[in-house]
Amino acid sequence: MAEEKDESLVEHLTALRSMLINCFVALGLGLVPMFLLAPYVMDGLIAIMLGDNKVSLNFFSPIEVFILQIKIAVVLDLLVCFPYIARQIWLFVLPALYDNERKFIKSIVLSSSFLFITGVLFCIFFILPLIINFGMSFATAHIQAMFGISNIITMALWLSVVFGLMFQFPLITYSLIRSGITTYESVKNKRSYIFVAILIIAAILTPPDVISQLTLAIPTYLLFEAGLYCAKKTSNNT
Repeated sequence: MAEEKDESLVEHLTALRSMLINCFVALGLGLVPMFLLAPYVMDGLIAIMLGDNKVSLNFFSPIEVFILQIKIAVVLDLLVCFPYIARQIWLFVLPALYDNERKFIKSIVLSSSFLFITGVLFCIFFILPLIINFGMSFATAHIQAMFGISNIITMALWLSVVFGLMFQFPLITYSLIRSGITTYESVKNKRSYIFVAILIIAAILTPPDVISQLTLAIPTYLLFEAGLYCAKKTSNNT
């Protein structure tokens, strides 16, 4: 009996090792083309953020732009490889699941990918230009905007990832209720606390200005309500 447990543990560790190796190999192979693509992505990101604003972006060390391109390449690599990594994790946990659990988790993986990409695109095309325009509104005849490219790009990358993660909120709400960890009524009665928690998280994760905090908090709360509604409808149909 002990030998069977040991063999089972070794098999699980071997499968885990193979899964991790596959994920890191995929990330390693994708990094080079993503680095070659990074300058074009940076130019496109800057064009979207700045729009028609006439403002100069400056760098203050010889390798600053090079380091930014590496950061962009890493983020792009993670985004491009995310479906493959999710599939590898899915194949690893698949044997331990029942049929109904497999269907549920498969739908969760697909929905999570969609919501993450939606959050990133929402941030890039709506939130980042809004933040830049808000900052530019303080310019006067005697005060001119001159941004550091490192600050702008780092903020863009960070907020894009944050929005992608915060857009998982409806999925978290739905999963907790569907799995029986909590109930619809319990979550419904704690709406006010959840809204405050979302505001606090948004304040921590965003730059210290009201605009970016609210543009993260309000969509996140609306998505929470959407997840709550979907959980209620699904529960009523079962």
